[in-house]
Amino acid sequence: MGESVRTLSYGSWPSPVDAALAAAHDGRPDDVGFVGDEVWWTAPRPTEGGRRTLVRRHADGTEEPVLPAPWNVRSRVMEYGGRPWAAVTTGTGPLVVFVNFADQRLYAFAPGGAPRPLTPLSGVGGGLRWIEPDPRPERGEVWCVLEEFTGEGPTDLRRVLVAVPLDGSAAEDRGAVRELTPERHRFVTGPRISPDGSRAAWLAWDHPRMPWDGTELVVAEVGPEGTFQGARVVAGGPEESIAQADWAPDGSLLYASDRTGWWNLYRDGKPLSTREEEFAGPLWKLGQRWFAPLDSGLIAVLHGRGAAVLGILDPETGEVVDAAGPWTEFVPALAAHGERVVGVGASAHSGFEVVELDARTGRARVIGARHEDATDPAYYPTPHIRTFTGPGGRDIHAHLYPPHHPGCRAPDGELPPYVVWAHGGPTSRSPLVLDLEIAYFTSRGIGVAEVNYGGSSGYGREYRNRLREQWGVVDVEDCAAVALALADEGTADRARLAVRGGSAGGWTSAASLATTDVYACGTIIYPILDLTGWGTGETHDFESQYLESLIGPYAEVPDRYVERSPAEHAESVTAPFLLLQGLDDVICPPVQCERFLARMAGRGVPHAYLTFEGEGHGFRRAETMVRALEAELSLYAQVFGLTPPGVPALELTR
Repeated sequence: MGESVRTLSYGSWPSPVDAALAAAHDGRPDDVGFVGDEVWWTAPRPTEGGRRTLVRRHADGTEEPVLPAPWNVRSRVMEYGGRPWAAVTTGTGPLVVFVNFADQRLYAFAPGGAPRPLTPLSGVGGGLRWIEPDPRPERGEVWCVLEEFTGEGPTDLRRVLVAVPLDGSAAEDRGAVRELTPERHRFVTGPRISPDGSRAAWLAWDHPRMPWDGTELVVAEVGPEGTFQGARVVAGGPEESIAQADWAPDGSLLYASDRTGWWNLYRDGKPLSTREEEFAGPLWKLGQRWFAPLDSGLIAVLHGRGAAVLGILDPETGEVVDAAGPWTEFVPALAAHGERVVGVGASAHSGFEVVELDARTGRARVIGARHEDATDPAYYPTPHIRTFTGPGGRDIHAHLYPPHHPGCRAPDGELPPYVVWAHGGPTSRSPLVLDLEIAYFTSRGIGVAEVNYGGSSGYGREYRNRLREQWGVVDVEDCAAVALALADEGTADRARLAVRGGSAGGWTSAASLATTDVYACGTIIYPILDLTGWGTGETHDFESQYLESLIGPYAEVPDRYVERSPAEHAESVTAPFLLLQGLDDVICPPVQCERFLARMAGRGVPHAYLTFEGEGHGFRRAETMVRALEAELSLYAQVFGLTPPGVPALELTR
């Protein structure tokens, strides 16, 4: 860089990675699909109110957003949503069907025309919601999943497979929506139709199971009038999770099951791979796709331990050949057309971009949302994949991001502050990708340790099951073990450790402050804080019985719900903290924070509580993310004695 390296204390390094830069690059392309020979996907627009638009890639490689503001392509089914759009080509061009976030109605349009509603509004509870649309113009319908509220409570609803008329006749008439099956299960995914149109396959499960605990693969005949008949379970069960199912071109049924302890692929019940790695993951969103069958009989797959990479599986030999390229992580959004495969991949040095793989040649290339360095990549952190040892000698997987700045170093003998990041879920994991939020801290001299604690996905069912009835114990112990190991080995300053996380990670952060003395402060983002309230009506239907497995059956162990809740142990929290909350969050509602703060009142612990109107579970607006990041950095600055330049001071109250 032509400059001498300056010696400055950790946390005071000047950085070009400011909060606005990090916020502008938050989010990723998703929901890729083919429309004829074209590739389309949804893309985030954090500076446009956090909406998602639909992007079309033309044959000449140019990209065009096809839905202007305020259209927002996003479903609220199960609150986490999933695949919100689909399209088919007709004699006059593409016919696109999508869900609009604001009213949750299903719309249809042809590029250049105005979207027209296909489904009605409902004033009952959360209304009518739709997901995984599958246009069937030959029948004049869209087949999809309907989530229909039957009352005002968050669990007063039903989910069923339906057919929506494409002519708009159901736009004001719920009665015109045709149900394809009787209502049998609490949760269903969208149907996949066999190549000859004669059979349908879908996944189903019921409370109190979560889909990564146990699902059933259902197959039915498609009758001449378009109803599903003779539904029968062909795989799955209470302790077997089927994450995805699809039909191969030859009519055989492919699915990913974890019956061996790892999600592997099966064809008509017979294993195609028996590796101790994952070929699927937790079904948090409907329509996620970890594999896609090709016309040749080969199968595009995502697989790995921890990170998921793109490869081609030969079902006859079980061999997998990975796509060459820099991408170390792909999201479950594969699509295939002929021998073309598209996915969304990233690496530790590049953000998520749309990648196309030619299965015949093995050549992969970026075709959309190409990563462009927002700043000099010399400021990006370099991750270290680590495995730490936890209580009882158990492995703990983590990604370490040491402080890094091309023009600064710390004084000899000074150890850096570190923030332990606990991911959400908790059945999720931290991806190994470039994250400018991490760079925001590391480029200023603050290390980050992402901990994939016991319960995280990506490492087999046994690792996931470590958290059964142990939430608030194993996750807290694993994060603490990593933090203390970093201090013991001389990587981190023992006196300057922090913990942060959102959602389930917010729970782990709060529980860590309440039950350990490891951390000097913490950042708690849209958290769960009171298990009794959250488990008895304060959250949405999908996770309303999640605690039955994470904590234990409420009817049998109600005291455990009290014993584990940070809100019940406010007197144990003595470290300063920052609480961030969206006021429209129905998954972890603001009442959780308010109850916690009421019990903290008058105790003299420095803290701040920032709320954001119009934000739900997961911040999407640029201005929100800027305020949140700057507040978090200011907390660390005040507690750790740092002097980051140009960061507004966060006012802490007692």
